Amino acid sequence: MPLAIYVLGLSVFALGTSEFMIAGLLPTMAADLGVSIPDAGLLVSAFAAGMLVGTPLLAAVTLRLPRKLTMLVMLAVFALSHAVGALAPSYGVLFASRIVSALACAGFWAVAAVTAISLVPADRRGRAMAVVVGGLTAANVLGVPAGTFLGQQGGWRMAFWAVGALAALAVAGVGVLIPADGGRTGERPRLRAELRAYRNREVWLALAISAFTIATSMATFSYVAPLLTEVTGLAQSWVPVLLGVYGIGALAGVALGGRLADTRPLATLAGAISGTLVVLAVLGLAASSVAVTAPALFLFGLLGFLTNPSLNTRVFALAGEAPTLAGATNVTAFNVGIVVAPWLGGLAIDAGFGYAGVTWVSIALGGVALAGVALAAVLQRRTPVPALAR
Repeated sequence: MPLAIYVLGLSVFALGTSEFMIAGLLPTMAADLGVSIPDAGLLVSAFAAGMLVGTPLLAAVTLRLPRKLTMLVMLAVFALSHAVGALAPSYGVLFASRIVSALACAGFWAVAAVTAISLVPADRRGRAMAVVVGGLTAANVLGVPAGTFLGQQGGWRMAFWAVGALAALAVAGVGVLIPADGGRTGERPRLRAELRAYRNREVWLALAISAFTIATSMATFSYVAPLLTEVTGLAQSWVPVLLGVYGIGALAGVALGGRLADTRPLATLAGAISGTLVVLAVLGLAASSVAVTAPALFLFGLLGFLTNPSLNTRVFALAGEAPTLAGATNVTAFNVGIVVAPWLGGLAIDAGFGYAGVTWVSIALGGVALAGVALAAVLQRRTPVPALAR
């Protein structure tokens, strides 16, 4: 695998750490800025909203620009916005810096994914995407706890400085190791040609599968901490340990999923989603048992992240000659799942089903994702599709 792919993974590690570390810093940030914790929580929503809107928009705006230049600019803006955030004198300035960070993150994602698959042969795209997505997984496993620890020890502003430094390191890596053409060959793409990919109903179906698959995991994962303390009965100190178990499973899932995505991504999706539904059912029925919960969380992480490389490579394969905008839209589909799923889980909790009841929301979402995969298999038999999408 080219070293440049790992540089993209490092960049995504910095971006992902920034996106998720706020959750562990909310009480400290709220107290320092003189706002309520719910208001501080809007900093998470601001980032998600920026990603939702910014990814396809910036993919279109930067379509004909050099990929390397685009990534360098986005990473530089991301680093500077964290410096502004670290120095922010008020909540309003910090809120604005989070939106700018999200837009820079979106712009980078829009180009990084298509660059990664352009730098490797077609039969290694899944492994390349596994490295890039692995940066996001590592952010959850290592970056977020580290950011939370820094924030607790030296204040939340130190965590922002650390992420900014990581982004600056990523700028150097991209500048040195990414080819000048960003892996692009032939003529520069045209927006009209890229938009033609959306005439393909299978592209839309693939995007829907991405959204529902991510939502399947996020509806439960968003409430895993209270599930462990309120239902399983563990002390708060055990939560990071079991989140680490989940993270180890996620890293293993991404690595294995990258290899499977290069052969039969559709079959991989069907198997992984089906396995996830079984694990969720076991977790929903026996979450009060530590002996069940710990291995279930490992399998939940493994199977959930096993799907990610296949979700990406399938969209790229179906998009054909228009990968940039389709890949960016797939990132948007992921974020739709990330935003909507916790809301649906919260509705279940408010309705009195409890934290264990959230697993059944995930099962319902996973059932829709699995039905989408089944429909994709039917359409595949009727219409020839690229080998990497099968």
